[in-house]
Amino acid sequence: MTADAMPAPSHDILAKIKSSAVGLDTEYELATGERRRRVYLDTTASALRLSVVQDTLDHFQPYYSNTHSVLHFGAKLSTSEYAWAHRMVLDFVNADPEHYTAFFVGSGTTGGMNRVARTLRQKRPERDVVVTSIMEHHSNDLPHRKSFPGNVVHVPAEFAKSSIGRVNMERLAETLAEYGERVNYVTITGVSNVTGIINPIHEIARLAHRYGALLVVDAAAMAAHLPIHTSGNADPADDLDVVVFSGHKVYAPGSPGVVVTRKDLFAGQEPQEVGGGMVEDVYTNRYTMLASFPDREEAGTPNICGAIGLAASLYALHRAGMEQIAAEECELITYALEGLARLDGLIIYGETDSSLCRRAGAISFNIRGLEHGLVAAILNDYFNISVRNECFCAHPYVREMITEVLAQEEDDLSDEEIEAMADLHRGMVRASFGIYSTRADADALVEALRQIVARSSEFQDLYTRLPGGDYVHKSFRFDPDTLFSVRGTVDRWLEA
Repeated sequence: MTADAMPAPSHDILAKIKSSAVGLDTEYELATGERRRRVYLDTTASALRLSVVQDTLDHFQPYYSNTHSVLHFGAKLSTSEYAWAHRMVLDFVNADPEHYTAFFVGSGTTGGMNRVARTLRQKRPERDVVVTSIMEHHSNDLPHRKSFPGNVVHVPAEFAKSSIGRVNMERLAETLAEYGERVNYVTITGVSNVTGIINPIHEIARLAHRYGALLVVDAAAMAAHLPIHTSGNADPADDLDVVVFSGHKVYAPGSPGVVVTRKDLFAGQEPQEVGGGMVEDVYTNRYTMLASFPDREEAGTPNICGAIGLAASLYALHRAGMEQIAAEECELITYALEGLARLDGLIIYGETDSSLCRRAGAISFNIRGLEHGLVAAILNDYFNISVRNECFCAHPYVREMITEVLAQEEDDLSDEEIEAMADLHRGMVRASFGIYSTRADADALVEALRQIVARSSEFQDLYTRLPGGDYVHKSFRFDPDTLFSVRGTVDRWLEA
């Protein structure tokens, strides 16, 4: 079976994948003394590993060898499967292999974006401006600031019906018109890692291409949730130039970051990283680089196991059908939003009308009068619900949404109350969903928040706020060493 000859999606396969992930049934002892299965709502930070990924890696491990050689059996096998992993990536994002390549880099999107920023600055030096949005994760902001110092323009998000929604397309058009041929590329998140709001990446591509600018898509919060159509769109102007995402967010923790790019954007110049595997020949006074992709962009011994795990996940998701995955997740997000909206004292960030702003993956919120860190701690300690809090490496976007909520409430609150809310809500709580998430998980979150609202004073008395902003229970302690430690695991194996 090759990546180019894959069977059609299957609902039965989707059901099988949804019910099996490593750690889905993990139990912990709570502050109440009871043991309860965890509800994992932190997928946007890092997804649980699919069981099929673990099984694939277990089957591969006896044959593991380094790549870059085909003269012994293990090396033949590893080299073949590693090459297939690249082809699987291109198939997954619908990128024509004649014009696009995929290469692996680092441990996530950050390494890929840094590589893209440096390369495109070197490739198109006459274009010295990058346009991005206020919505971006730091990994799709800081690399461009470093490579284009002082010349990164942040476009705001638009106000939809009741709150902030997708990137402001009118302002984006104005920005592109203002900077014109100075714009090297527009770089935009396909899905906000904070709110889950989906941006119209093909519409943005069409707009950027009018000015000869490229479109770079941060698909870190998108790849696991929505189908991606990099090339082959009805209008070629809608095609994407570069797509970057993280393997650990696509149900394959331990996998590398991925860059999918038009070959011509990286061809003809020295790769940003050099070393073994990407050279044709080396002498004491010179070296010759490979011209072939992806080898020229992957210096050193690659993360072979990580790439194979990622390919297994992408292939399984394809077999399940990304269109169906997206449709079911949209229904789940809408269901969760409806439940959360019924809770008194809950602030949901970002436009909640799904007909205006589709969402995928995440919902961020606060409870009035309670700091986000306290809410996250209570959800964990008393309800075994895993969520994330603070600003999710998207500080400007989080600040803008919190400020927008406060501005809407100015007429109803005194200056003292507004100041107190601003001090409390310097971050948010984020619940994020994955392929294994269910309506029961959403119900558990809503019920837990209902209890926290009703018993807020009681819960506050049980916690101490640490100087860094985290909260620790006054009497309950979790000792991770009782469940797992590297040293303990190795000692037990050696002494068995």
